Amino acid sequence: MTLLTGKLTKKLVENLGPGRHGDGNGLYLVVDPSGARRWIVRVTVKGQRNRKGAPLRTDFGLGGADLVTLHQARERALEYRRMARQGLNPRFNAQREVPTFEEVAQQVHIDRMPTWKNAKHGQQWINTLRDYAFPKIGRMPIDSIGQPEILMCLSPIWTEKHETARRLAQRLKVVLDVAKSKGFRSGENPVTAIKEGRVLPKVVAKPKHHKAMRWQEVPAFYRELTGKSAVAAKALMFTCLTGSRTGEVLGMRWEELDRDAGIWTCPAVRMKTGEDHRVPLTDAMLELVEPLRALRSEVVFEGQKRHKPLSNMAMLMLLRRMGVEGVTVHGFRSTFRDWAAEVANAPREVAEMSLAHKVGSDVERAYARSDLLDRRRALMAQWSAFVTSETPGQENAR
Repeated sequence: MTLLTGKLTKKLVENLGPGRHGDGNGLYLVVDPSGARRWIVRVTVKGQRNRKGAPLRTDFGLGGADLVTLHQARERALEYRRMARQGLNPRFNAQREVPTFEEVAQQVHIDRMPTWKNAKHGQQWINTLRDYAFPKIGRMPIDSIGQPEILMCLSPIWTEKHETARRLAQRLKVVLDVAKSKGFRSGENPVTAIKEGRVLPKVVAKPKHHKAMRWQEVPAFYRELTGKSAVAAKALMFTCLTGSRTGEVLGMRWEELDRDAGIWTCPAVRMKTGEDHRVPLTDAMLELVEPLRALRSEVVFEGQKRHKPLSNMAMLMLLRRMGVEGVTVHGFRSTFRDWAAEVANAPREVAEMSLAHKVGSDVERAYARSDLLDRRRALMAQWSAFVTSETPGQENAR
C-alpha cells in the first residue's frame, strides 16, 4: 500500500484561512472567504498542449473537504497524476466517488446548525427531507438527480400539502446548489427549472384562521382566570392583555421588562418579523407579572424545570381543562384585532403594529421609521381596561 504524505494535516485542513494551500504534488486545499473548503489537483497531461502550444496544465475539483478527507484527496490526486503521465485527461477518465443525495443533505444540515433560530427549526429542516425525499432519492448519486426525480418528491404532496411541498422544494434546491458548489454537479438546478417552467399546477393557498373567542366574552373569561394561581393562567392572562404570540410570551425574561419606562422589548430572535418589538405595558400587565418575581427565576413564566419556561402546550391545555372548546391561544390576537376595529375604531396601522405585523410595502416601511409606541400605548390601555372590567360598559358591549 502506498504511503501518502504531504504538508497538510487534518488540523490544518480544518483551521487554515482563505487562500490556496498546497499539500504537494499538485494537490491544493482552497478555502473561500465564506469558509467553504474544497480540494483541487493540478496536473499536466502528457502529449497534450493548450492553444498557445504550452503543455496542457489543468485544475480538477476533487470535492469539498467536509465530504472528502485529506487521505482520500491524496489518493484521488495520485490517480489523476498517473492518468496525466499516461496521456489521459482525468476530466474524461477519472472515476469519482460521488456522494448520495442523503449524504450531502445531512452534511448541509450539520453545517447550518449554527444558523437556525433554535434546535426545533433545524430538526424540521432535515425532517422534511427525511420524510419526503430520502425514501425516493436519498440513495441516488447527487449528480444523477434531475427534474423527474424532483417531481417524484414534490408531485404527491403538491396540492394536498402545498406548504410542506413548497418548503421541501426550497430545501431540495439548497442541497443541490451546495452539491454544485462542491463540484459534484453541473448545469441548472432542476428545482429552478421546474418552478420557471410551471411544470406543477398553481395552488392558491387557503388562509389559516385560528379559532378565536368573541371579544364580548373576554372580560368574563378573564375574571375566571384571575381565580387561578397556576403560572399557566398568569401567562394566558398576559397573552390576552398584550395580544402577543405564545412563543413571545413564554420566552420572556425579566431583563426584557423596563418597569420605569413601561415597555417590554421582545428580542428579534423570538419575533416572527426577525426584529425587536416594543410592547407598551399597562398597569394591569405589570400588576400581573410583578408577583412572579418572588419565584426568582430567570424567565417570567417558569415551567416545571428551574429557569425554563412553560411548555408551548401549557396555556392550551388550561383552556381545555376550563372547558373552553373551539378556541386557541393564538386566536386571542384575532379577538383583540376585532375589538380594535369594532369598538376602539383604531387606525389600521396602529392595530397591526400592536400585533407586530408588518404594515405597508417595503418602500413604505423604509420611510415609516416610527413604531407608533405612544398611540399603541393608548390603545393597549383601553384594551386592558375593557378586559379587566367587572361589567363592560354599553360602548364595549354593542
